[in-house]
Amino acid sequence: MALTLGLSSPALAQESSYTPGNYTDVSGIDVLDGQFENYMDYLAGPWKAQQEFAKSKGYITSYQVLANPYARAGEPDLFLVTVYPKVYDAAEQLRQQKEFEAFMKSDARKLDTAYGARSTMRKSMGQQQLQELKLK
Repeated sequence: MALTLGLSSPALAQESSYTPGNYTDVSGIDVLDGQFENYMDYLAGPWKAQQEFAKSKGYITSYQVLANPYARAGEPDLFLVTVYPKVYDAAEQLRQQKEFEAFMKSDARKLDTAYGARSTMRKSMGQQQLQELKLK
């Protein structure tokens, strides 16, 4: 019994060597042949405006577009990266979605249709969520 109590003592607890940090979403994009400039126009226009809106609201902290210049077969040409401080609960996600729709002067159905229309320029190859672990 004394051994068990001794091990649970706060004085013996070892503090973690990291703290959780920001989240990063990375989307892999395969740009279709002959569509690179068209897709870059979209990214430099509407996509960037959407990211700047989210950044101005504090929902994201940064974003960037990264090229994969030495892409092997089956790898994305581009990575769209978005960094944000926390994962929001469902109610807050819905509130932000409505705010975004108002900013875009659109609704979820129209935005989904526009996403599908971009399939003439690119193929989405999936997304990953990563979390930074800040070492102490």
